Amino acid sequence: MNPNVPARAELVRRAAEVAPVLRSHAPWGEEHRRLHEESLAALTDAGLFRMRVPTRYGGYETEAATFVEVMTELAQGDGSAAWNVSAWSISAWMACQFPDHVQDEVFASDVRVCGVLSPSASAVPAADGAVVNGRWQFISGAHHSQWQVALAMGPTPDGSSQWPLMALIPLSDLTIVDDWDTTGLRGTGSVTTVAENVFVPHDRLLPLALVLQEQSASKLNPESPLYRAPLIATGSTTFTGTAIGLAKSALAVFLEQLDKKITYTEYASRREAPITHLQVAEAALRIEEAEAHAARLAAMVDAKGAAGEPWTVEERARSRAYLGRVFQLATRTARTLGDASGGGSLYLTGTLQRTVRDLHALSLHALMHSSTNTELYGRVLCGLPPNTMYL
Repeated sequence: MNPNVPARAELVRRAAEVAPVLRSHAPWGEEHRRLHEESLAALTDAGLFRMRVPTRYGGYETEAATFVEVMTELAQGDGSAAWNVSAWSISAWMACQFPDHVQDEVFASDVRVCGVLSPSASAVPAADGAVVNGRWQFISGAHHSQWQVALAMGPTPDGSSQWPLMALIPLSDLTIVDDWDTTGLRGTGSVTTVAENVFVPHDRLLPLALVLQEQSASKLNPESPLYRAPLIATGSTTFTGTAIGLAKSALAVFLEQLDKKITYTEYASRREAPITHLQVAEAALRIEEAEAHAARLAAMVDAKGAAGEPWTVEERARSRAYLGRVFQLATRTARTLGDASGGGSLYLTGTLQRTVRDLHALSLHALMHSSTNTELYGRVLCGLPPNTMYL
């Protein structure tokens, strides 16, 4: 075990200590549509941006089970901050698929890498690389990032068709369009970035199809269990903790308000009402179910990564199904508790309404969408080929 890598308990402890700082700045993030500098500083000081960075650069190569616990703690402070840490972490993992000398440049300092998997740009071949033009929406944390993993459509090697290419681009080469004005996850600063005739050298371009098939351009990272797992399964387990932490936050806030009267009834407090008992129990059980799905997914990612075992199509589809179910359960939990809180929960000064909005926003994400993921899993179980490359 690397003595410079914190143990699970230590990382979880650091996250729990950072959570109150995140909570105190969450209203500022809502208003200004990005994370507060003090939140960023607290996360940096705790080393939580290093969890998916190789140990040779001072990173931790944190396994999935620990990562889920850390994100669960952070999300109980601020869902936007937890989401951004997750997004930066999986984007850093994606950067680790590039050649080692490219990683030397990227991780030469304590950086944050943002990214997206939608190939909404074009890459036209040029001498020793490609020229990229286009724009990408939903780039969480772009304001505070130094690199972006961007997807662009470029020609296949034989030139017969187009396929998605991962392009690793400095943020200084891109333009940020500050268009993130939404109902949920406002603090993530998930703005649009734009490339205008940006040259990307050949060694900072990778076919997404190869990455999805665990064909890394790195010579060193495949020796680590963390980087042997599939991209989508790794991404799936990266995001579950944020949903669970938000659901736990919703339940904790609701329990703190049990002594409020139920208006237009004779119940002097919610604590006395049978409907409250049912709502609280249902919320607690859903959270436990979400944790169980997340734990199964993390265990599968960690075990297969450690053993170097190949992933079946069914296992890949199941990882997305687990992710979708976690977000479905968490979102339903928050909605139930939000509805049970009555009109008082509408005020923006309260945290429960923000939790409900954040989870609703997360549940709309294409990778988290429960119906899409469940259908995909059922399709594979019925013996049909998957109708997506994102497995």
